[in-house]
Amino acid sequence: MINKFDISDFVPVITEQQVKSELAHRFKLRRKELGISQKELAKRSGISYASIRRFETSGEISLSSLLRISTVIDCLEDFNELFKHPIIKDIRR
Repeated sequence: MINKFDISDFVPVITEQQVKSELAHRFKLRRKELGISQKELAKRSGISYASIRRFETSGEISLSSLLRISTVIDCLEDFNELFKHPIIKDIRR
């Protein structure tokens, strides 16, 4: 008998939309912790208020805009950690 398993039974599978939503949520929390309004963030970053509002509600934003607003809330360095870790191809090593 052949057993078939779905990887999601063993490993959490996350969707692109979940990542965008969580990123937007964490960003909004950080902005509020710093006491920066959406309008102030727009002014300081040069990104439109509508773009910031859209990002915080839908997770939609360009990478360039995300980096600019991240600079304002002092978390640009977090992006430097992306893709740094090597890919593990064989767990026996």
